[in-house]
Amino acid sequence: MRTTVTLDEDVAAAVERLRRAEGLGLSEAVNRLVRAGLVPRRDARPFRQRTADLDVLIDVTNVGEVLDLLDDAS
Repeated sequence: MRTTVTLDEDVAAAVERLRRAEGLGLSEAVNRLVRAGLVPRRDARPFRQRTADLDVLIDVTNVGEVLDLLDDAS
C-alpha cells in the first residue's frame, strides 16, 4: 500500500539511524519500527504497590468524618 505520511523529527531520525545501521530502504525501516511498536511490552518486573502499616485504624465508610479526623490530628 502506498500512502504519504509526515514523520516528526525524532521519528525521522530513528528511521534514518535504522536505515544506516542495517542498510535498509526507507519503507523497510519504517515497517520495522512500526512493527516493533505494535508488540506489547512486558515490564521487567510486575507492578507491586508498596504499603506501610501505620498502626492507625480509621473507618473510611464516611469520608467526611475521616477528613475531620485527619484535620484534628494536624
